[in-house]
Amino acid sequence: MSIISFGIVGGGWRAEFYIRIAKALPEKFNIHTILVRDEEKGRLLEAKWGIRTVRNLDQFTAESKQFSFAVVSVPRTAAPAIIQELAERQIPVLAETPPAADLEALTDLYQSLPKDAMVQVAEQYLFQPMHAARIQIARSGKLGEVSQAQVSAAHDYHGISLIRQLLGVGFEHASIIGQTFESKIMQGPSRQGDPLEERMVQSVQRIATLRFGDKLAVYDFTGDQYFSWIRRSRMLVRGSKGELVDSEVSYLKDYATPIHTELRRVDTGQHGNLEGYYHRGIIADGEWLYQNPVAPARLSDDEIAIATCLLRMGLLASGKGASFYSLAEAAQDHYLALLMGEAMASGQTVHTEKQVWMPE
Repeated sequence: MSIISFGIVGGGWRAEFYIRIAKALPEKFNIHTILVRDEEKGRLLEAKWGIRTVRNLDQFTAESKQFSFAVVSVPRTAAPAIIQELAERQIPVLAETPPAADLEALTDLYQSLPKDAMVQVAEQYLFQPMHAARIQIARSGKLGEVSQAQVSAAHDYHGISLIRQLLGVGFEHASIIGQTFESKIMQGPSRQGDPLEERMVQSVQRIATLRFGDKLAVYDFTGDQYFSWIRRSRMLVRGSKGELVDSEVSYLKDYATPIHTELRRVDTGQHGNLEGYYHRGIIADGEWLYQNPVAPARLSDDEIAIATCLLRMGLLASGKGASFYSLAEAAQDHYLALLMGEAMASGQTVHTEKQVWMPE
């Protein structure tokens, strides 16, 4: 596969994930240019990363023949206008999550795009190694008919995307009940680094149940989990013939033969291994459930997942790949997350309604 060249609109914290990935994988990715409106910020990015920046969309799109697609990594309130303008200029778009702020903006964006617009959303959680392996197990048939998923691994639309993938749910209607719970926690690390003092803070736990007909999902998450040393992520997937709990799988080979196995990470460079430090994949029952498509690059799981989005977008933009997380899917996950927030705030059961992106 030839090197995938792309541009970036935005120069914030999230945009730097794409830059780090491209720098770690120069044989796969090249960032042609970055649109940053602030002159000083643009110059700092150029000095730090050695990538050319421009100041407006006209300058950015004038060079669109030099790259395959544009990554839109700006606040959700600004994203729809940029996505629309790029799509109207027939530039494929990989948009950060979520692609719009609220239901009205999601609807307007979806309806405003040209019918042939090539827009995907960089929802990375389903491509993180362990989540990808869990989804593979859920779809393998080993658990039988999957009827329940309990996800405590990511916030809002990210958590919802995992729920839909694990349950095999598309655009089915849902009934949602929610609540919040506050408790104290010792302040831990954040984006800014490790804590500098002992300090108790309030932790807000958001809990919801979502009923998709005969399938049940439980969403349970606190923002602390992303960085906390003492709050773990948790996953449960139940089916008629087995269940998955975090990395442990129990299922029936037949009615009288229980099998117990584990999703095992294969990371090189440990215990004297001389291959270098990187993630190779996830294995269980003697077979690969997941193999890292960007090995041996030294990337975090989240960066591996974003790199997977870039690889798939490159294939799609070149006419060689399929949709991997469409605007409709992204809109549905964000819509469900918004309703989940309503249910938590009101204490009432909330029901989904048909939206413009749902199939007939």
